Amino acid sequence: MFGKTLVILVLIDAARLARAGYVFAREGVLSLVNPALVPPLARPGLRIARLLARPDAGSRAARLSAALSRLGPTYVKLGQFLATRPDVVGASVARDLEILQDRMPAFGHDLAEATVADAFDRPVKDTYSWFGPPVAAASIAEVHKADVTERDGTTRAVAVKILRPGIERRFAADIATFRRVATFVEQISAEARRLRVTTVVETLGRSVTMEMDLRLEAAAYTELAENVKDDPDVHVPAVDWDRSAREVLTTEWIDGIKLSDRAALEAAGHDLQNLARIVMQSFLRQAMRDGFFHADMHPGNLFVDADGRLVVVDCGIMGRLGLKERRFLAEILYGFITRNWRRTAEVHFEAGYVPMHHSVDDFALAIRAIGEPIHSRSAEQISMARLLTLLLEVTALFDMKTRPELLLLQKTMVVVEGVARTLDPQLNMWTTARPVVEDWIAQNLGPVGRLQEVGSGLGEVGRFVHDVPMLLTRAGRVVAQLDDATRNGLQLSPETLEGIGRAEARRAFWGNLALWLIAIALLILAFD
Repeated sequence: MFGKTLVILVLIDAARLARAGYVFAREGVLSLVNPALVPPLARPGLRIARLLARPDAGSRAARLSAALSRLGPTYVKLGQFLATRPDVVGASVARDLEILQDRMPAFGHDLAEATVADAFDRPVKDTYSWFGPPVAAASIAEVHKADVTERDGTTRAVAVKILRPGIERRFAADIATFRRVATFVEQISAEARRLRVTTVVETLGRSVTMEMDLRLEAAAYTELAENVKDDPDVHVPAVDWDRSAREVLTTEWIDGIKLSDRAALEAAGHDLQNLARIVMQSFLRQAMRDGFFHADMHPGNLFVDADGRLVVVDCGIMGRLGLKERRFLAEILYGFITRNWRRTAEVHFEAGYVPMHHSVDDFALAIRAIGEPIHSRSAEQISMARLLTLLLEVTALFDMKTRPELLLLQKTMVVVEGVARTLDPQLNMWTTARPVVEDWIAQNLGPVGRLQEVGSGLGEVGRFVHDVPMLLTRAGRVVAQLDDATRNGLQLSPETLEGIGRAEARRAFWGNLALWLIAIALLILAFD
C-alpha cells in the first residue's frame, strides 16, 4: 500500500514539474541557462527548450515574471521569496525577481461577498454599509474598499482584504511537491545540502501558511503600530478587529499618495528629501530598536498622507531579529561608520557567525577590503545594502552558515534603500543611519544596557536554580536507563523495526528510480 501511494505521488509530482518545465521553456526562461553550467545529461533538454521558446519572450525579468504568473499563485510567491535568497538563485536573478508583479486577476465580486458572509455568518450588508469592487488583487488575496456605519450614524471608509477561495488547498499541494523535490535534490547534491534547499522550502511553507491566516497579519499590524506609536513621522493603519477573521482583514482606509508617484508628491508640496530620510530611519528603527520590521517595503506598500507621514500597509511579510542579531547589525554599521574594522570582525566571532578556528585578523582584513573603498566615494555612491551583500559574500569564505533572518534584512534594506534613492538621489546613507545606530548603541551597549544585561542574567540564574531539582531528577532517570541498557542490551520495539524497514524500502525505491532516469537519459544521448 505504501509503495503504491509513493508511486502515485511521484507521478503527480512528475506531471506538475513537467507542466512547470513546459511553461518555463515556452516563456524562454530555460533558454537563458548556460549549457556549460548544467550536467551533460540535461543539455539535450535545454536544446529542446530553446525550440519551444516564444520568439517575443522579452528580457530575462519579463520572462521570469510571465512564467511564474502563468504557473499560478504558489509560483508567484516562490519567486518573491527567492528574491530574498540571492545565496540560492544568485544576485542577478534575485534582482530580476524583485520586480515580479504580484498582480493576479480578481476572483469576482460574488465570491468575495460569499467569503465575507461565511466568515462572519451574516449577510455582507450587516457587516459593511457599502461594499465596493476590488481595487487590487494579488496572489493570496484581493482588497476591496468598503464603508462602515457606526452606531452614532457616522460613516468611515475601510480596506477589506479577502483571502482567495481555495488558495490553501492549492498552496498545500504545490508546497508538498516542492518539499519532495527538495528532499530528493539534497540526497544527490552536496551543493543543495550546503544551501539547505529543504529549509528554504520549509521557510516558504511557514511564511505562506502565516500569510493565509489574516488574523496573524492583523496582529502584525497592531504590533507594528504599538512599536511606532511615538514616531511622529510614521503611521500604521488601525485594525477593525470586529470585522476581521481568518479569511477577512479590515483596516483603516488610507487616502494618500503612493511613494512611487514622485510627480504627485511634488505637486502636493511634500519634502522629498525629508521623506527619503523618514523611509530609511523608520526601517532601521524597526529592525534595530524593535526587532520587528516590515519585510516588504516596496513603493506599492508605502503612502504619504496629508500630514506628510509615511503610511505602511500590507503586513503579511514581517521579519524578526533577536537581540544578538540587532547588536550584530548595530555594531557592524557603526564599525563601518567609524572605520573600526577590527571591532567589526570581532562582532562576527562573538555572535557565533564565524567559526572560532578562523583568524580575527584575517577576517578584519577582508572587511577592510570592503569598507575602505566606501569611504572614498560620494554620498550617492554609498550603499548600505550593497555593503551587507558584500559582507555576506565574504563571510562565505570563512564558513559562515546561511542566516535567513540576516538575508531577509539585507534584501529588505536593498528595497528600502532603492525607495529612498528615488526620492533623494544624493541621500547620504551613513549620515542618515548614524543617529539611529548611535541611539541604539547608547541604549543597549552603554551603561544602561549593561545594567539591563546584568538584571537579565540574574533572572536567568534564578530560573536555573529553580529548575535544579527537576534537572537532577531527569539526570537520575537517564543514568538508570543507561545502566539498564548496559546490563540487558539495547532493545528495539517492533514499531522501530517496522520503521527501519519502511525507510530501507523508500531508499531502495529512490535508488531504482534514479537508475531508470539515468538509463533513459543515456538512451536520449544515444539517439541525439
